[in-house]
Amino acid sequence: QVQLVESGGGSVQAGGSLRLSCAASGRTFSSSTMGWFRQAPGKDREFVGAIRGRGGSTYHADSVKGRFTISRDYAKNTVYLQMNSLKPEDTAVYYCALGGILYGDYLSTEGSYDYWGQGTQVTVSS
Repeated sequence: QVQLVESGGGSVQAGGSLRLSCAASGRTFSSSTMGWFRQAPGKDREFVGAIRGRGGSTYHADSVKGRFTISRDYAKNTVYLQMNSLKPEDTAVYYCALGGILYGDYLSTEGSYDYWGQGTQVTVSS
């Protein structure tokens, strides 16, 4: 049984920072692609970033590039999303997801991921 548990959400003022964590259990983590997605009220869920297993290549959506950084700790089976220079439009529920060995457009596609966390709320005030 794969479980993903997110933490680190909260409320912050614009320009501030937060770090989200996602702890994985129940499946070999090292080769899995880990993704972060977010869903704002009234909007579809959108891709934020992903980090591949072997090699740890990272990919970030254009809307967060240069502000957000995804990383992973293999020993702790945990993936992180460091969010800096937060904007009100970053307000959303953030989800982590676990998939297989993904490439190209599959990295940013929801359907490519097999398991999802429960989500954590991030609220950025102006």
